[in-house]
This record gives sequence, C-alpha cells and structure tokens, in this order.
Amino acid sequence: MYKGVYTALVTPFTQDNKIDETKLKELIEMQIAGGVAGLVPVGTTAESPTLSSEETKVIIATVVKQVDGRVPIIAGAGSNSTEKAIEQTKIVAALGVDASLQVVPYYNKPTQEGLIRHFTSIADAVDLPVILYEVPGRSAVSLNNSSINFLAKHPGIVGIKVASGDISSIMDLISSSPDGFDILSGDDNLAYPLMILGGSGLISVAANLYPKLTVDLVDACIKGNWKEARELHYRLLPVFRSMFIESNPIPVKAAMAMKGYILEQYRLPLCKMSSKNRSELEKIITEFEK
Repeated sequence: MYKGVYTALVTPFTQDNKIDETKLKELIEMQIAGGVAGLVPVGTTAESPTLSSEETKVIIATVVKQVDGRVPIIAGAGSNSTEKAIEQTKIVAALGVDASLQVVPYYNKPTQEGLIRHFTSIADAVDLPVILYEVPGRSAVSLNNSSINFLAKHPGIVGIKVASGDISSIMDLISSSPDGFDILSGDDNLAYPLMILGGSGLISVAANLYPKLTVDLVDACIKGNWKEARELHYRLLPVFRSMFIESNPIPVKAAMAMKGYILEQYRLPLCKMSSKNRSELEKIITEFEK
C-alpha cells in the first residue's frame, strides 16, 4: 500500500521564525511535480519537537488543503507519552491525513512489552493507519523484530519506517514480516539495498532537494531495473551522505537555502552548521549539479 518515495518535509520558517506557509505550499508543489508517492509533514525533519500544538495543526491543515487529495499524507504524530500520541493522532486524523507516523518513544526507554502496549493503544484508539518508526539513534531503545511482527498482526498497523542502519536486522525483518506490511527505508543511502532485499520504498530527507531523482531511483527499484537503480544510487550517494554531516535537518535546510527554496532558519536547539561543514556541503552540491 505504501510504496515509492514519501518526502519527510522540512518546516520553512520566516525571518522571525514563524511558519512560512507560502514557502510550505511551494515545497509541496515542487514535491508533487517531482512525482513523489506521498508527503510526511511534522516528522523529525520538520523540527517537530520545537513546534507548538497550534503550529502543528496549521502545518497539517496547510498540507492537506494544498495537496487536495493528489498524494497520501503520513503525518508525524508520535510522542513518548502514549496519551499525548493518541491525542495528537486524533487531531491529525480529524484534519484529513491518510496515516500517522509513530516514533518509538524516546528518552523514557520502555521495555518491549511497553512498546507493544504503546503502539497497540494508539492503533486501537484511532481509526487511522499507523506506520511505526524505528530510529534507535534518537529514541535510545530499539523496537525489535519480534515486537514489530507481533504489532504487524494488528489491522491498523500497516508498515514501518526503519532508520536503524542495521542491514542484517532489516533483512531478517523483511524475510519474517507478513504480506502487506510495508517496510520503508528511513535512510536515503540505504533505500537501494533495502529495496533489493524486498523493501517497499523510502521516507526521504534528500527528496526535499531532489524529488525527481530520488523518485527515479526508487521507481527503478520497484520496476526491477537494477542497473539503472544502481547508477542513480551511486550518483546520489554523496548527496545522501551529506544530509547527515550534522544533525538532520540542519544540512538539508542549509542546502535548500543555498538553492533559494527557503530561508536558512532553524529553531533552537538546532542552529546553523559549522563553516567547515557548510563548505563541504556546498562543494558536494556544486559537484553534484555540474
């Protein structure tokens, strides 16, 4: 059901750090013109921890209105509080999104039983498809494959975004997960190998910059055109890697600002990248676009 490229949208800010709705609408149109399968607003790449509840509503409402049913919308609605996650999921469901993205609860380090209860409670409480989000680098705990496969039996839990970087574990998950449970890469640079192994697609940071090329890569994988996909993978790989020379979304927003798409505005504690990394990023983007 969830195949292809889903762009993890950045949140554009104005000079005074307000939501730039005009730029957001422009980014949406650029993504749709690039052929993406769907959009993921208010995730990690959107600086969601710094957004107020009202700002989250504004962003989701703006995305839903601008998209106007042209592509599916998977809204970030996770929390390390199950009650808050349920509340947020109800809000995004009422705004008209197609699914919610639920991150593994961060900081409070639940057990596997706690994680199963957390995600099951959300899926039971809200009639909206749930996509799990496994990102141990940010959450401090991992949702193991046994827990994922248990949760995959729930009719409301339809897939997972995996950003563990552990190819061996991802192979085991793909080989053991039930039919119809979509496994999406959360790492741009692992989209190609994940799809060779049987994954469904990519929730992408780099697609904010290069939607069409990212779509071309993933679509080639879907069609089994592995030579074309491999060439695109290696062409895009320096860009993919550059998106994480500092914490996401600092590099992607810096690169988008270099290209004039948005202002380079962040919310603390995120801030502008170091001059050394900025020079490296600019060099990579310039070489890529030659």
